[in-house]
Amino acid sequence: MKSLKIGFVLIVVFGKTLSSCSKENVSDYSLALNCNDTISYSQDIRPILENNCNGCHDTGAGGYSFTDHTETAANASAILNSLYGTTQLMPLGGPALPDSLIQKVQCWINQGKLNN
Repeated sequence: MKSLKIGFVLIVVFGKTLSSCSKENVSDYSLALNCNDTISYSQDIRPILENNCNGCHDTGAGGYSFTDHTETAANASAILNSLYGTTQLMPLGGPALPDSLIQKVQCWINQGKLNN
């Protein structure tokens, strides 16, 4: 009986470890965000896209192009869903972006997707 309990504990711990390797599906992205600073499209969002997305999406691959503010703002929800992994996790084939960068995108959206 004791070995059964130990086995159960190991399964639970192992399962938690595996599940922590991917982004959680979050239905309310605004939870735990600190959006006190105004997020700038030109200084914050555009560099994130240039460094992580535009290698594939500068030509409209997959139906999206993020080369200017208008296209980025129009597709902001799709971008965020992909960064959180609620659809296909992006960037494709690479590690997920750090939560701090994803939160900048979320804050920029929450602040009205300003072209600043």
